[in-house]
Amino acid sequence: MRVANFNGGPGALPVEVLEEAARDMLDWNNTGMSIMENSHRTKEVMAMAEQAQADLRSLLGLDDSWAVIFCQGGASLQFAMIALNFAGPGGRCDYINTGLWSTKAYKEAQICGAKPRLAATSEEDDFTYIPDAFDFDPEAKYVYLTANNTVRGTQWKHFPPNPPAPLVADMSSEFLSRPLDLTHFGLIYAGAQKNVGPAGVTVVALKRELADKARLDVPSMLSYPIYIKNDSMYNTPPVWSIYVAGLTFKWLKNTIGGLAAIETLNRAKSEALYQAIDGSQGFYRGTARAASRSNMNVTFRLPSEDLEKKFKKEAQDEGMVGLGGHRSVGGLRASLYNAVNQEWVKKLIDFMAEFQRKNG
Repeated sequence: MRVANFNGGPGALPVEVLEEAARDMLDWNNTGMSIMENSHRTKEVMAMAEQAQADLRSLLGLDDSWAVIFCQGGASLQFAMIALNFAGPGGRCDYINTGLWSTKAYKEAQICGAKPRLAATSEEDDFTYIPDAFDFDPEAKYVYLTANNTVRGTQWKHFPPNPPAPLVADMSSEFLSRPLDLTHFGLIYAGAQKNVGPAGVTVVALKRELADKARLDVPSMLSYPIYIKNDSMYNTPPVWSIYVAGLTFKWLKNTIGGLAAIETLNRAKSEALYQAIDGSQGFYRGTARAASRSNMNVTFRLPSEDLEKKFKKEAQDEGMVGLGGHRSVGGLRASLYNAVNQEWVKKLIDFMAEFQRKNG
């Protein structure tokens, strides 16, 4: 029996996707072998990757001015790739710091020799909100932000409207969870293991005009133009991860009905859970300011750490896993990624009410 999976990442995947991947495990596409055994140079694998890219473009509404590539190294490698490609030694760039991952990205830019500066930060209030006032550098090469913060449970509702340079965003934990206006963006990326597929591939979409400005004196495996020129196959790509991501794109398009439809489902899940938290008379306490709350990662605390440990254990006994907060902050967290269904959320809410009755 499958458990209700609230893990922050790797997170839940659609059952339909897992079932299709299982059917293809030994004989994919009548090739007589698994896709993991196929050469990435075969026409079948290349066609699979092309279709995955096409479905992603359709979901995001990307025209030919955008390039889509599949990278390795997780979202964390993008911290350095972005700084190396678009800033370089001495290059000026702005960062908006809303938590752990944007802090790491800022530090990686420093290591790469760039000159990042903070255009805004919410660190003074323990990253409980998304800033709405910015001190942008007019000479910045790009403006970097983290769209959704898995650790603190905050999410951008409205992105900076008039940045002086292209917005660059880590969208890992909210990718494909809602429609996006990408007018001011130059690059978005997402590690697959939250909302798209298994760990191993990072999806990157970037404007071609931004890619044309990339520095050429970076290692080949860190160069966006190299990835674009070679259709993400400069070396052996993470074929399995791309394949499962492609299945997820099809699921979103054909089963769910696109990003507007999945946003409606995601809002219903998060609103129900936040109502349960807010209606508990303080027994459950949300950690993010209401205006900045994430629809993907709901973070909350109980009156004591001992109660939090008891909550996690008893929830796991009831078939609900992954409810512990990030190791850097503790507490509790329910990640409500696309594949987390409403039945799981109702089960959690019912459990929370009973747990409060017994321990409140």
